[in-house]
Amino acid sequence: EAMAEVARRINKKHKFVADGIFYAELNALLSKELAEDGYSGVEVRTAPNKTQIIIKATRTKNVLGEKGRRIQELTAVIEKRFNFKPDQLNLFAERVENRALCAAAQAESLRYKLLGGLAVRRACYGVIRFIMESDARGCE
Repeated sequence: EAMAEVARRINKKHKFVADGIFYAELNALLSKELAEDGYSGVEVRTAPNKTQIIIKATRTKNVLGEKGRRIQELTAVIEKRFNFKPDQLNLFAERVENRALCAAAQAESLRYKLLGGLAVRRACYGVIRFIMESDARGCE
């Protein structure tokens, strides 16, 4: 009986580690794929027979794609990459309520300003001003 308890504990540990690795890899994949759409995070909800993945982004229309094609493509990619069975995975796009207070969205915004050739100080002050104007306590 004691051995069964130890085995279950190890399995639980393995499960947490596997979940963490899944989350990290999923986050990396989505942040590469959805950088231009203001990707700011992902939430994974698991039920025994279904897994829901909620993608948080500032531009949800771009994440969905025209007629939902892009989100279907993302679903297919994730199903293949992580060995999900068909109809076991649901993807949703959720809008970030206040993008000014989302660090990931602002970092992407700054990145595109710099890639667009804007001067560093000007780009940074623009982002900081935008954040502070939406009632943030501070920004660094």
